[in-house]
Amino acid sequence: MNVAGKIFINTKLFLVAVFILCSTLANASSDTLRTQTIAEITVSESALRRQSLSSVPTQTLNAENLRRLNSLQLSDAIKFLSGVNVRDYGGIGGLKTVSVRSLGAEHTTISLDGVPVSDIMSGQIDLSKFSLDGVEQIALVNGQSDNIFQTASNFAASSVLFVNTGFPLIEEMKSFSGKVSLRAGSFGLLNPTFFVRTKILPHTALALSGEYLYANGEYPFLLHYGNESDSVSHEMRHNSDVNNLRLQANIYSVFSAKSKATLKTYLYNSQRGLPGAAILYNTQNAAAQRLNETTVFIQGNFTHNFSKVFDFQVNAKFNYGYLHYLDTAYLNAVGKMESRYRQYEYYASATALYRFSERLSASFSSDFSTNTLSAVYESQALSDEFPNPVRYKLLSVLAAKYIDETWLATVSLLHTAVSDKTSKGSAAGSQNRLSPSASVSFKPFDENNFHIRAFYKNIFRLPTFNDLYYARVGNPALQPEKTSQINVGITELLTFGKRNSELFFAADVYYNKVKDKIVAMPVKNLFMWTMLNLGKVDIAGIDLASKINAPVTSKVNLSFSANYTYQRALDVSDKNSDTYLHQIPYTPRISGSLTAAIQNPIVDVAYTLVWSGKRYAAYQNYAENRLPAYADQSISFSHNFRFANNNLIINAELLNIFNNNYEIVRWFPMPGRQVRVKLELII
Repeated sequence: MNVAGKIFINTKLFLVAVFILCSTLANASSDTLRTQTIAEITVSESALRRQSLSSVPTQTLNAENLRRLNSLQLSDAIKFLSGVNVRDYGGIGGLKTVSVRSLGAEHTTISLDGVPVSDIMSGQIDLSKFSLDGVEQIALVNGQSDNIFQTASNFAASSVLFVNTGFPLIEEMKSFSGKVSLRAGSFGLLNPTFFVRTKILPHTALALSGEYLYANGEYPFLLHYGNESDSVSHEMRHNSDVNNLRLQANIYSVFSAKSKATLKTYLYNSQRGLPGAAILYNTQNAAAQRLNETTVFIQGNFTHNFSKVFDFQVNAKFNYGYLHYLDTAYLNAVGKMESRYRQYEYYASATALYRFSERLSASFSSDFSTNTLSAVYESQALSDEFPNPVRYKLLSVLAAKYIDETWLATVSLLHTAVSDKTSKGSAAGSQNRLSPSASVSFKPFDENNFHIRAFYKNIFRLPTFNDLYYARVGNPALQPEKTSQINVGITELLTFGKRNSELFFAADVYYNKVKDKIVAMPVKNLFMWTMLNLGKVDIAGIDLASKINAPVTSKVNLSFSANYTYQRALDVSDKNSDTYLHQIPYTPRISGSLTAAIQNPIVDVAYTLVWSGKRYAAYQNYAENRLPAYADQSISFSHNFRFANNNLIINAELLNIFNNNYEIVRWFPMPGRQVRVKLELII
C-alpha cells in the first residue's frame, strides 16, 4: 500500500475513534437518553425574515428554490445571487469559479456543513465539483455572518458561501427512505443519482448518496471573424467531455438532548477534457489537454450544550487531493506537458460560545491546519526543482454579539499566524496579522420590518502555493492581498393577505479597496514571468434584491425574485499606466437575474433569466477587448405523481431558449439551446 493510502486509512480510523469517544463522553454526561427535538433544529421564522434581520447582506436558496432554478451544479445556482460573477470556461466540464463583488475567487470561502473546502495550490475552488443533490440550503454572506458560533476559518474571508446538507430529525425519521433519479439531455448528458437514509440505531442515522455524470460535451457554436457580424462560421466544440463520480456517506447521531455529532466521508473523481480557446484556424480542440482529479475527505463535527449559557463544538478534517494535467500538443523537448500534484490537509477546530444574557453572547474559536503540496513534472529536472511547500496556519477569533428588538450588532477580531516551510529554495516569510470586523442592524420603527444595516471588515487573502512556488513564475516574497470592505444598506419585509404573502426588498451600497493585489508580470521576456504585489483596485457598487412569495390558494403558490448589480471595479495601480481607471477584466458594470415560478396541482412552471452587460477580456478597456452583453433564459415544467406513499417527479427543462451564442470567458463559447429531462422517484 502506498503512503497516501496509509495516511488516508489511519486518518479515517482516527476520526472514527474521535467520533466514538465523543459519543461515550456525551452519553456518560447525561442521566438518561430522553426523546426530544434538539433546539437548534427548530425553525420558527421564514428564510426571508432571517435575511431581513441580518446585519450583513445575506442571500439564501433552499432546496425548493434550487429545484426551480434549472441548476445541475452549484455554479448554476449561485448565478442568481446579486453581486456574484461566475467565471465559466464553457460546457458541463469547464472550470467554474466565483467572484463576489469583484474581489476574486480566492477571497470567497466555500463552507460545506460548516467546514471550509480548501485548495492550497490555486486558492480557487472549482464549483463544478459540487452537486446540488441532497443540499438543503445555500447561503451567501458578504462580510461577516451574524452567527458567531462557527469555525475561525469562516471569519477569515471577504465572503462565505455556505452549503448545508442539514441534520435530520432522527426521531421523526422513517426506518428507511430515499430517492433515485435519472437526468438525460443534450450533448450526451447522462446523470443518475441515488440517496438513501436509514436508522442504524435508535438515535443514529446513516445517509448514503452517489452521483455519476457523463457528457460528451460536443455542442455547436458560432465563431465570429473580426467585428463583422456576418463573418461567422458554424463550428463544433470538442474535447469538452466529462466523466464524474461522487460518493458520500454521512453518519448522524444524537447522543443526548445536549449532544450531537456528524461524520462525513466524501469521494470525488473526475476525468475530463479541457477544451482550448476557440480562435481563428484553431477550432477543433483535439483531445490534447486532459485533466484527472481525485478528492477524498473525511470530516467530523461534535456539538455539546453544557448548560443554558455554554455551547461547545469541535470539527476535524482530513483532505487528500490529486490532480493530473496532460497536454500532448505542448512543444518542448519531450513533446508534452505533464504535471501531477498531490495535496494533503489536516484540519482541527474548536469553538466555544458563552451567553452572558439573552441579549449578549461571546465566542472564541481557534483553527489549526497543515497543508502540503508535492509535484511531479514531465522532466526529472523540473521535478527536482519543486520546493514541496508545507504551510502551518493558526486562526484565532474572539467575537461578540448583541441582539434585542431594535438592534443587532456583532464585532470580531481575528488573529492569523502562518508559517511556510520548503524542502529547497526560499520559503515565504511568516505572517502575523489582526483583522477586525463589525456590523450593525437597526430597526427604527416598531410597526414594520424595516432595517438599516452597515458593516466594516478588514481582511486579507494569503498568496497561494502557485503564487509563491510555481516553477519559473512563483515569488516567495509576496505579501498578502489586503481588502477593506464597507457596506451600508436597507431591508424591508412586508407581510400581507390572508395567506401571509411576503415581499422582501434589500438595497446595499458598498465600497471595497484592494491593496497589494497579486498580478503576473513579465520580467525578462514574454516567456519569463513572476508574481508581484503591484495591483490596487477600487470597487464601488450597488446590489438590489427583491423576492415575493404569494400563496394564492392552499395548492397554488406564486414566487418571484429579481437581482440587480452595478459595479465600478477600477484599476488604480499606477496613474501613469494606460489601464488607470479602467474596469478590471470580466467584471460587467451591470448584471442581474430574474426567476418566476407558479406551483399548482397540474404542472409547476419556472422561468429564469441571467443577464450581463459588456465586459472586457483584458485590463485595457479597448473595443477589441470588449465582450458583448448576453442574456440566457430558461424554462422548466414539472409534475409530481403520488402513488402508494411514493412520489414520481417528472421535470423537463429547456435551457438557453433563444439559442444565444455568447462567451463568459473570451474564446470559450457557452452551450446554446439544450434540453434536459429528469425522472425522480422518492420513497
